Amino acid sequence: MARKPASMYRYIKGHPSTRREYMGGIPASRISQFVMGNKNADFPVHLSLLANEKCQIRHNTLEAVRITVNRVMEKKVGSTNYRIRVRVYPHAVLRENKQATGAGADRVSQGMRASFGKIVGTAAQVKQDQVILTIETLRQHISHAKSALRKAGIKISPPCRIDIKEHAS
Repeated sequence: MARKPASMYRYIKGHPSTRREYMGGIPASRISQFVMGNKNADFPVHLSLLANEKCQIRHNTLEAVRITVNRVMEKKVGSTNYRIRVRVYPHAVLRENKQATGAGADRVSQGMRASFGKIVGTAAQVKQDQVILTIETLRQHISHAKSALRKAGIKISPPCRIDIKEHAS
């Protein structure tokens, strides 16, 4: 069965299912790394991607965002001039009441009977103004980091904004 669009899981409805020890068959998170780039250096500029509204962001979306930002930064500034941190973790378990379609589906499908749903993935529940991703870099690379975060914001379903903070180093 094909993956559903992110708009189906964007809004937070009710309480999340998070107790994995009581559930079986939860797919592994697609996010392979939460920190990339130069992990040892101190960088004076921190650029963050913030969500403008509360929502859910699926784990495969977070991985796509991470890959996009990492690729842009590695090509433009080199792997030693930045650090990327994914600041949210997909805890909430997503369920779906799968329906059979096509000829004879009415005999196969059970409709809404016991429709708690099968586990289809996980998502991070993000509050309004919560940081999703942070890039730490040098002052001369701010424009490249902003363009990387702009490309990342396009991939996420809620509207996002970029916040820039300078730290003394």
